Amino acid sequence: MQKRKLGNGGLEVSALGLGCMGLSFGYGPATDKEEAIKLIRTAYEQGITFFDTAEAYGADNEKLLGEALAPFRKEVIIATKFGFKEGDSSKGPDSRPQRIRAVAEKSLQYLKTDVIDLFYQHRVDTNVPIEEVAGTIQDLIKEGKVKHFGLSEAGVETIRRAHAVQPVTALQSEYSLWWREPELEIIPTLEELGIGFVPFSPLGKGFLTGKIDENTTFDSTDFRNIVPRFSPDARKANQIMVDLLNLIATQKNATPAQIALAWLLAQKPWIAPIPGTTKLHRLTENTGAANVILTSSDLQQIEHAAAQIQIEGARYPEHLQKRVGN
Repeated sequence: MQKRKLGNGGLEVSALGLGCMGLSFGYGPATDKEEAIKLIRTAYEQGITFFDTAEAYGADNEKLLGEALAPFRKEVIIATKFGFKEGDSSKGPDSRPQRIRAVAEKSLQYLKTDVIDLFYQHRVDTNVPIEEVAGTIQDLIKEGKVKHFGLSEAGVETIRRAHAVQPVTALQSEYSLWWREPELEIIPTLEELGIGFVPFSPLGKGFLTGKIDENTTFDSTDFRNIVPRFSPDARKANQIMVDLLNLIATQKNATPAQIALAWLLAQKPWIAPIPGTTKLHRLTENTGAANVILTSSDLQQIEHAAAQIQIEGARYPEHLQKRVGN
């Protein structure tokens, strides 16, 4: 798989990464440990060298990654995140310097590594100046415990202020054909400052695969149950976006998911999406997107059709929406 550079600090990653949250958090019951390890190692065999986890996904998530990647640790980039009280996203943000340090030590232990390649602030903590956060990461970089600094779901002003203290290597935020708000301010700012972009939920939390419709039911612990965009009515209304992807996929001998990922890769050379999956066949399908080339006329066709589509439903319930874009 082709590599891409994020930021100006020489961080090179596979064009597509693997988001590991869903292996044990957020989307129903955890995947069997042996199956999860097999999936992560298969991703590496298929050319993925960029793996994403977080303290907030539970210690088991980082431990899983640490064990799965141990045989080829030096060949891969591991990204993890700090920023919630006691590592629990439901308890709100906590990016105090002592907390960042405590998370770093735990992550190093769980990931079985001596350095965190990319350490993101998971959500902006409005109680702690971002300059203080950036300074703490800068110290951890000087101490050799962290290589690169990242932000997640941060607003433009926060990005600029953080970058002025410690260069930001990457921003991780949601971006896909059905969530394009980053194009307004975020992407131009990242381009100006030389910061890479790591889109999470590049397949719209599964919707853009074409395998979810208004009749789909989710496990009771699945996060999508509380997402307005996943209400049955919204799913029915948003099917038109999947229809568009299906149309292009047929023309390109690909799948809707592959078109959605190829579209993201075509937007900027410094974008590296991190689709997640628990299934080996989906992993293979996703990695295949790196070989799908969309021509300028393909992209124009998608752009023209997408401009006619009004996506229904908010991407977060109100209480979670308050945590993004700060």
